[in-house]
Amino acid sequence: MASSDALLPISAREEDPLLSDGSRSDPNAETHRRRRPVKGLLAVSFGLLFIAFYVVLIPTHDGSSRSNDVKIENDETATTTSRARLAGVSEKSNGQLWKLSGERNTVSFAWNNSVLSWQRTAFHFQPEQNWMNDPNEIIGGTRSSGSHNVITRNPRPLFYKGWYHFFYQYNPNAAVWGDIVWGHAVSKDLIHWVHLPIAMVADQWYDANGVWTGSATFLDDGSLAMLYTGSTDKSVQVQNLAYPEDLNDPLLLKWVKYSGNPVLVPPPGILPKDFRDPTTAWKTSDGKWRITIGSKINKTGISLVYDTIDFKTYEKQDALLHKVPNTGMWECVDFYPVSKTAVNGLDTSVNGPNVKHIVKASMDDTRFDHYAVGTYFDSNGTWIPDDPTIDVGMSASLRYDYGKFYASKTFYDQNKGRRILWSWIGESDSEAADVQKGWSSLQGIPRTVVLDTKTGKNLVQWPVEEIKSLRLSSKQFDMEVGPGSVVPVDVDSAAQLDIEAEFEINKESLDKILGDASVVAEEFSCQKSGGASVRGALGPFGFSVLADKSLSEQTPVYFYVAKGKDSKLKTFFCIDTSRSTFANDVVKPIYGSSVPVLKGEKLTMRILVDHSIVEGFAQAGRTCITSRVYPTKAIYGAAKLFVFNNAIDATITASFKVWQMNSAFIHPYSEEAVRALSST
Repeated sequence: MASSDALLPISAREEDPLLSDGSRSDPNAETHRRRRPVKGLLAVSFGLLFIAFYVVLIPTHDGSSRSNDVKIENDETATTTSRARLAGVSEKSNGQLWKLSGERNTVSFAWNNSVLSWQRTAFHFQPEQNWMNDPNEIIGGTRSSGSHNVITRNPRPLFYKGWYHFFYQYNPNAAVWGDIVWGHAVSKDLIHWVHLPIAMVADQWYDANGVWTGSATFLDDGSLAMLYTGSTDKSVQVQNLAYPEDLNDPLLLKWVKYSGNPVLVPPPGILPKDFRDPTTAWKTSDGKWRITIGSKINKTGISLVYDTIDFKTYEKQDALLHKVPNTGMWECVDFYPVSKTAVNGLDTSVNGPNVKHIVKASMDDTRFDHYAVGTYFDSNGTWIPDDPTIDVGMSASLRYDYGKFYASKTFYDQNKGRRILWSWIGESDSEAADVQKGWSSLQGIPRTVVLDTKTGKNLVQWPVEEIKSLRLSSKQFDMEVGPGSVVPVDVDSAAQLDIEAEFEINKESLDKILGDASVVAEEFSCQKSGGASVRGALGPFGFSVLADKSLSEQTPVYFYVAKGKDSKLKTFFCIDTSRSTFANDVVKPIYGSSVPVLKGEKLTMRILVDHSIVEGFAQAGRTCITSRVYPTKAIYGAAKLFVFNNAIDATITASFKVWQMNSAFIHPYSEEAVRALSST
């Protein structure tokens, strides 16, 4: 068990070793910083007193006593009634969304059951009812390859006795955040699922206020270690260890919590509510396991580093994995290698000259998932970004997704040699609507993640190949679309679609814009542009999905090509939800960002439409956007698809294929359901 002196509350306003020079992400950084003698003596003396006090109390800590409460500085309880904020985590309810939109007091729309029933997705994973948020872990491969300097191919099977296991944050009692336990489901292919009984519940003093996000690691002997954050009965965030009761059970139905929990508690300088979400462990060059945990000091987001041999005792490293000022609390930190030369995924422990490493963090302050590409130094457990101007969490930094996408997590699929990304997709409607329909949130379609070997600067993401198994009938279309045109696409019901498209702008139009000095350069932004109805010389053009026949409700997914100040063209990929619904209690932003387009490339996009979720992928996944939409008219058979070109001057050629999508098999737990899924 970790030393209990780490529960000592220390003001983050004081000088702290976590922010000293020794924490800089530099392989040659100083790793030890001495305190002033007097301050050090006082700290040690006070720490010893606290240890003595804590040791007396901890044997009777059964969840009923309040005598060993930990003082929490800068407590927010006086200014908010949010259950999430009281617990010290993100506002994982729609209340935060409405607060950001400035429309919290909007009168609820008069939803009826027919409309709400239509919103439930057909091939995205979501629980049968109630609230879900962060994906915790999907577990597959039996153990680490044990190699750290080369790309390896481990012949051991991916599945744990034939199954993917997915754990997620779940409230079994309501469609809002709270009473968090671990939901559990299994699959053969990441698409079809059977819900299993709840894996872990809040039944100990160290997780009395919630069994929160965690990660699984398969050890060299084939056993499994599951680390997770627990919120104690005093609302202190601690890390706990759990493991399967029976490793011979392919469904891993029963889990045992380690008797020595918690194994980690907030270290000095970290506030009790700022210590959560341990990563999957990776191997160091000296054979130890290493994890990182998200936190902050004042407004500096940080990732702490710990080494362990047995997952029960830990050694905190002097240096941080990384830190970025003014980014706030880092949640759900992820850390993994990507190949510079190949398109396959890598085991989490792989390192070497042809490897880059990704640091990703979910920003509590903004609710965005940011990542950066950089270099990892095994010797001191630090990482530095390739480009410091787009470091993790900065306003210009890269994001997995520019829409509704948070608390994401990757895992390595050893069987198919790929890294898979999952993410929690929250709601954009009102909390009252969620309560009425009886559920809230879902998971995005799993995506493969690799480094873009063409640019070397960004990741590319793509829906897992298994999603193609749901494709039914298809139609191919090739058409010229003139300026200002909207063309209906002749498909059946457009509520469940997979669309792959290529666009080309007429060469004469491009040459005219580039060669005309009178054409003014644009400072374009998807968010500030006014949406798909605002016309420019070379855009917008794309598809309107989930549209009714009159286009009174529609969600445009589109490209916009703008001429920059350097007279070069810059391409943007956007989704406009501002006209997606007549409902007035829905937040309807315009999402998007620029997307790199290399010389000779056509403009390409893929769109997955599944009732109330639209996922868009531009240029093979260089830029991705997920949105939630809640039409009131464009539902059931009234949901239509259009291709449009709202450019002023340019004609475009559109070549695309549209598949109708089948529903996935996602069933409640029963032996019959498990057998049925086993036979597929």
